Amino acid sequence: MAMAMTHHHNRESSIDKHLDTGKYVRYTAEQVEALERVYAECPKPSSLRRQQFIRECPILSNIEPKQIKVWFQNRRCREKHRKEASRLQTVNRKLTAMNKLLMEENDRLQKQVSQLVCENGYMRQQLHTVNASATDASCDSAVTTPQHSLRNANNPAGLLSIAEETLAEFLSKATGTAVNWVQMPGMKPGPDSVGIFAISQSCSGVAARACGLVSLEPTKIAEILKDRPSWFRDCRKLEVFTMFPAGNGGTIELVYTQMFAPTTLAPARDFWTLRYTTTLENGSLVVCERSLSGSGAGPSVASAAQFVRAEVLPSGYLIRPCEGGGSIIHIVDQLNLEAWSVPEVLRPLYESSKVIAQKMTIPALRYVRQIAQETSGEVVYSLGRQPAVLRTFSQRLSRGFNEAINGFNEDGWSIMNCDGTEDVIIAINSSKSLSNSSNLSTGLSFLGGVLCAKASMLLQNVPPAVLVRFLREHRLEWADFNVDAYSAASLKAGTYAYPGMRPTSFTGSQIIMPLGQTAEHEELLEVIRLEGQSLTQEDAFLSRDIHLLQICSGIDDNAVGACSELVFAPIDEMFPDDAALLPSGFRIIPLESKPDSSATNRTLDLTSSLEVGPATSQAAGDSPCQNARSVLTIAFQFPFDTNLRDNVLTMARQYVRSVISSVQRIAMAISPCGSSPTIGPKPSPGSPEALTLAHWICQSYSFHLGEELLKSKSLGGDSVLKNLWQHQDAILCCSLKSVPVFIFANQAGLDMLETTLVALQDITLDKIFDESGRKALCSDFTKLMQQGFTHLLAGVCMSTMGRHVSYEQAVAWKVLAADANTVHCLAFSFINWSFV
Repeated sequence: MAMAMTHHHNRESSIDKHLDTGKYVRYTAEQVEALERVYAECPKPSSLRRQQFIRECPILSNIEPKQIKVWFQNRRCREKHRKEASRLQTVNRKLTAMNKLLMEENDRLQKQVSQLVCENGYMRQQLHTVNASATDASCDSAVTTPQHSLRNANNPAGLLSIAEETLAEFLSKATGTAVNWVQMPGMKPGPDSVGIFAISQSCSGVAARACGLVSLEPTKIAEILKDRPSWFRDCRKLEVFTMFPAGNGGTIELVYTQMFAPTTLAPARDFWTLRYTTTLENGSLVVCERSLSGSGAGPSVASAAQFVRAEVLPSGYLIRPCEGGGSIIHIVDQLNLEAWSVPEVLRPLYESSKVIAQKMTIPALRYVRQIAQETSGEVVYSLGRQPAVLRTFSQRLSRGFNEAINGFNEDGWSIMNCDGTEDVIIAINSSKSLSNSSNLSTGLSFLGGVLCAKASMLLQNVPPAVLVRFLREHRLEWADFNVDAYSAASLKAGTYAYPGMRPTSFTGSQIIMPLGQTAEHEELLEVIRLEGQSLTQEDAFLSRDIHLLQICSGIDDNAVGACSELVFAPIDEMFPDDAALLPSGFRIIPLESKPDSSATNRTLDLTSSLEVGPATSQAAGDSPCQNARSVLTIAFQFPFDTNLRDNVLTMARQYVRSVISSVQRIAMAISPCGSSPTIGPKPSPGSPEALTLAHWICQSYSFHLGEELLKSKSLGGDSVLKNLWQHQDAILCCSLKSVPVFIFANQAGLDMLETTLVALQDITLDKIFDESGRKALCSDFTKLMQQGFTHLLAGVCMSTMGRHVSYEQAVAWKVLAADANTVHCLAFSFINWSFV
């Protein structure tokens, strides 16, 4: 069998070691070709087809089966080795490019250190001269960005001069020492890092810088980054008004850009800029940009009436090709956002380089990396959806939410109440159309339009990530299922129903079905299914489930993000690609603490009346979250028919106020610095905590009825509260106000009412009884107040889900405070209760 090695095109002989003799066996080129064909057609070792193919192949008949098996095993090993070698080569190329980037960054930092040392020595000398102030002024003017008059921008030669100067200034920031860059807090470079991120110190405006390696060609990266609305969620519009060649292979564009405002408390921003795209001598591609001076420059004043003109200082992208494919990107963003035009409490959002990095610079690099991973097939999404389709859904949800918050007149929005006295802003858009395609059957243009109820408020000592995570996982705590059902029904053509016309209850089941997430897991796209059931016999067999398309971001406690968001919209259960969306949701933006704490007490809109957090007299630094503040913005959209506009308006205002109240209670309950989940004025020193209230409930029961509520004789300390909480009877306490509201319930009481401790404070005493139950309670109320207790006959009450609850007997008694004279609240014990 030993034959000389032959070559025919790609056909080669092969050698393997014999299993029994240990000698090497040589295969002819024809045998290798036959084995390769078998391996390609039947890759599975246990395939019957492979065995049949081998038996029927005459060339392989004189090779032992054991030896053929060895050949296939070696073939698989060789294939694995080739794949691993290819992967290692790719990793090596990336590491080489990253090492080059780090070496350049190190050189830049060394130059920056040398420059700072020289400046420090120079300043020490100047401190001893009379001309120190003049020198400081001249130094300041040297680094101030020169303003270009419109006269220079009126002709191509003037624009080319501005473009070349912009290019030089941008490159000095991207790779030089024009800006004193410091490492972005919380973004440590390492093997798993997206890139290197830095923010500015003591420069004009706010600035951020990023650099990283991306597996795309420079032209593709430039194309993606120039299309700013596709990746920058705050970009409303980008229009190129003029474009002409620069004469050196580059192009100059005059660009008008509009940015959404993140809250309802400040106006949006716009920019009028020159954008210069060119290729450097070393093959690097550059896209740089700067503002053209003059507040009246750009489009007509009327189109920019709702915007404040901001300034782009020399910024842009430096994209350098790498050997073996891919590119190294340097991104610089430097802006002057005119912070003077916003309320002082919000100025940290407009004066922070960290915020610009989180909103613009880091997302730009992440988005390009996301596209690169999708292009290479590294990202896999659920339900067979293409990444571009799911990404479009996320962008549409975010854009629709931003449009609702800003309410631009150009989009057809008008404010209903503008006197400043209302806590909830109501805006109406009578021309709103939800069409997303040329197919009219999938797009809806409502007869009346869309109504938006929105508000902003301050939160204190509440981690945004924790709050959004809670809102996402516990929708029952703040949402009204009937309102969700109304919005979902209204999205079906010709279906308008005011909430309550079709009684439906929420079963409490919320199923989250993930669709996809970004490469860095900072944003989730998912479908939420809320299971509902009809309360009427004729609709008992109809599905009442509601489906919501939802994006959730900023829920990782350790992530560095600009904000935490939960945005959702009703969607048809078939989940079409061109589904109409009407987004609503929450946005929580953390505010950096400022040295002057008194200034942060000034607020606008809801920020003073709805501030959350216990009053405290601790000195700064006593509490780790003493100055942790954030801005919560809520916006809910409701489609309406003209005939139902007033009803929907009233419902929307009440619903948003209810959501605000629920979020406030949740925020206090989850606050790491909060001592009580109760929202409202700071409780008085005599207000009981849970353990004290438990003692008062048991002592008052024994005082009035002459027997013990808790049968155990050895109760003391915390065991009273524990036993009361685990008591088999439903025990509830309500306040002694004109409208009694529940303030406490044990586990059985919460189960009976189908609610939670947070939502309990929304329930009034009269809501759990029907008409006959309320009459019976009123007849016994006098007896209760006179003798301190009363027995209620067997009856029926209602849970918050609308289910009937029967009980054999109920006892009501007055709960006395420690002095045995003051009535703190009323307590009820429902004995042997069960759902009907």
